[in-house]
Amino acid sequence: MKLIRARQFAVLFSKQMIEAIMAVEIPEGYKLWTDMGTDPFEDLAGPFHLKPQEDGTHKCAFISDPKHANMGGMIHGGLLMTFADYALFAIARDCLGEAGGVTISFNSEFVSAGPIGALIEASGEIVKVTGSMVFVRGKIYTGEQTILSFSGIIKKLRSR
Repeated sequence: MKLIRARQFAVLFSKQMIEAIMAVEIPEGYKLWTDMGTDPFEDLAGPFHLKPQEDGTHKCAFISDPKHANMGGMIHGGLLMTFADYALFAIARDCLGEAGGVTISFNSEFVSAGPIGALIEASGEIVKVTGSMVFVRGKIYTGEQTILSFSGIIKKLRSR
């Protein structure tokens, strides 16, 4: 299986492009979200990073590399939705408390294809907070290009 995958990448990505991808770095201020433990799936899919914003939300980022590609050589839609779900929680992080939450609703719209070898970021806003839910919306982008817009509802969990 690894040999087949290596051949697929060799067809989609030249050595020069892979070297260029490796040169892209996460900007200063971003960190891995480790203070609440790890998420094995997100760690495998990412790694994803977050950075606090002045408004109390968090901006998110990852570097798209060949493991994130679909057969067309662009970012796989499933990865974008995984990153959007991560971003929902990062944006709402300060509202959720130590118990965290669970996604109860998630919507997304693909706006454009996401390139491999780019800094991919997500940011958004908290639309409303109730006693038990947080409503969030945001977008995933690279530079000025929007790739995906998303919204979701997080159900707050209660501390035990």
